[in-house]
This record gives sequence, structure tokens and C-alpha cells, in this order.
Amino acid sequence: MKKNLFIITVFVLISLLGSIYAQDPNASFFDEIGAVNLQTHELDALADTIAVINHRAEDITWSRKVYRVIDMRDKKNFQLYFPTRATEEYKSLFKLMVDAVVDGINVYKRNPRDIKPQFNELLTGEELSRVFAYDELTDNNLIQVDPITEQRSFNGDQYMRYVRNQLKFLIQEIIFFDTHTSRLYSKIIAIAPMYALHPDNLVNSETMAYFRNSVLCWFAFDELRPYLMKQYVIPSGNDSQRLTYDEFFAQNLYSSYILGDSNMYSRMLLEFSLSEEALRAEQKRIETELMNFEQDLWEN
Repeated sequence: MKKNLFIITVFVLISLLGSIYAQDPNASFFDEIGAVNLQTHELDALADTIAVINHRAEDITWSRKVYRVIDMRDKKNFQLYFPTRATEEYKSLFKLMVDAVVDGINVYKRNPRDIKPQFNELLTGEELSRVFAYDELTDNNLIQVDPITEQRSFNGDQYMRYVRNQLKFLIQEIIFFDTHTSRLYSKIIAIAPMYALHPDNLVNSETMAYFRNSVLCWFAFDELRPYLMKQYVIPSGNDSQRLTYDEFFAQNLYSSYILGDSNMYSRMLLEFSLSEEALRAEQKRIETELMNFEQDLWEN
């Protein structure tokens, strides 16, 4: 009897949680004035509960870090770039990150000598404001920080001029094999907005210095996920699409190319003297190694 009662209780709780997360099945497709009712801001309290798989360190027998560039000019990434002007329903990935900064999320310094993220130094005060600078005038910074209260605010006057050149993001991703589940996993560790026209970027070519100077700052991806889970990406070809930014990244719906990986030289691909053809070949080689790892593991 007690066992049956326990099963019934668990079933009821699961049903209640499911009803919280799902949209109202009886909700009308149109609202009271006849407009389409997308319910894009009806993301519920359950979105604050992030599912995390606990991978034990002793079960990870192989791992490799890679650095990928997400270019907004690639058609597959348009859903991350648009809308350039935030609406009531949708906002771009960069605007979502700016709003998260204003809300108080941790923003980490970039290492001027190394493009890789480091999570031991936070950006605060004027230094944080200076990161999102349109030009040398501090009044044009997208983020304003009160010198006394440290309160952050968004300065939208220059936003449209700024965001048109906010065309790339850099992600640090780790790919690893878990022997407990016998599966290969990938996880984004950190993400950085890249701004080619940042005042600190004095190099105007596709060199490593260009990429290093374009990195504004780093965000820990897991700290950003609560914001990604509460915002839908703008639909592409289907106005009834319900897809959050978190789902977009989890399903690898974006396009990217490899900038480098963890190697004994601790150098990115652009730091080697490679021709364009050799660079593309090296990128392809790394991608092929990553794709073939799991298959090779079971064949040996």
C-alpha cells in the first residue's frame, strides 16, 4: 500500500512540474485583440532549474579543449544576431549578454597575452564600462557603472552603431569521453564577445593579434545559462518555433570554425606560420580527429 502511495505521489509531482513548464494547452493561438499569442515571455520558474549531468573525474579518460569562432555573418547564425533592436518578444545574443551584465553577472578579464579564459579576475567599475566602449569617449560606453554605488546601467544611445560590428563570438569548448556512460560529450566552458573595432584593437587583419585584441571579456557559460534558458531565439521560417538560447546551443544549431585547440605548444592555429590552404587543412584535421575519436576507441 505504501509503495503504491509513493508511486502515485511521484506521478502527481511529475505531472505538476510538467504542467508548470509546458505552455497552457488550452491557450488560444491568438490573443484578445486577434494578434498571435506567442507567449515568449511565459517561461516559468522551472527554467531556473538547470539539468546538469554529474561527470565524475575518475570516469573521464580523455578530454580535449577547442576554441571555436561563431561568425554572425554565417546564415546559420542569423538567429543569434537578430533582432538587432530588441523587441518585447526577442533579443539578440549580444543584447542578452549586455542585459545580464546590467543584472550583475560576473564578467571576467581577458588576458592580453593569451586568448584563453581565466576566471580569477573580475571586471568591475570603470574597467567594466571601458570594455564595452564604442570609442574613446566614456559617455559612449554601452555599460555605465556608478563610481560610488557600482550600480550598472545600459546606455543605449550608441547601441545600434556598436552592434553592427559585433559579429563574432569565441567559445572555449571541452570534448570528453565518460567511461561510465560510454559516451563522448561536449560542453561550452566560456564564451566571449569579439568586437573588431574596439579601441584596443589596432590590427586590422585576420591575425592572432587581431583575434586576441577583439576579445572583450569572458563569461562563464554556466553562469550565463539561467539567462539563456529564459529567452527564445527569433524564429527562422517558422513563427511558431519555441526554442530557447540554451536549447539552441545544446543542440549545436550554430555554425563555427576552429581557431585552435589544446596542444603542447599552447598556441592557436593563427600563431603558426601557415598559408590559408594549410590553415584550412589543419582545421579540418582537428575536426576529423574529434569526430573519429569515439569510433576509433571502440575499434581498438
